[in-house]
Amino acid sequence: MRQGMETGQAGHDPAELGELERSVLQLLWQHGTLSAERVREELEQQDRSLKDSTVRTVLRRLEEKGYLTHILDNRTFLYSPAEPAPMVAGRAVKRILEWFCDGSVEQLLVGMVDSSVLDPKELRRLAERIAIAQSEKKQANGRGGK
Repeated sequence: MRQGMETGQAGHDPAELGELERSVLQLLWQHGTLSAERVREELEQQDRSLKDSTVRTVLRRLEEKGYLTHILDNRTFLYSPAEPAPMVAGRAVKRILEWFCDGSVEQLLVGMVDSSVLDPKELRRLAERIAIAQSEKKQANGRGGK
């Protein structure tokens, strides 16, 4: 096996992904690693019959944009996500912050609560997780030694 070349841009804007690209990426996040043929079969099960060449083009474009990597197993390309879904979602949210909230996470969260995307109970749980993470980070830094 040979590791595929990573030619993509880590900074690609996820908002620019097309609907088919998002569907293919979602499949790879669900399954981990798939061949182009398996991606085509999975899409067909979702009532999306596509030519093999179309699927391969979408996979190649996603790799060029930095969302996928591949390995060569004998003569078959096996595609895998280059990064987990939460990382891509984080970049998408960052773009939303820039576009609509002047970079303010607080504005975004208030808007999410006000529009019922995030309820106050979820917001409290997030605050608790942040506090725990910060506490663990401080403890780890304290043990790092001088």
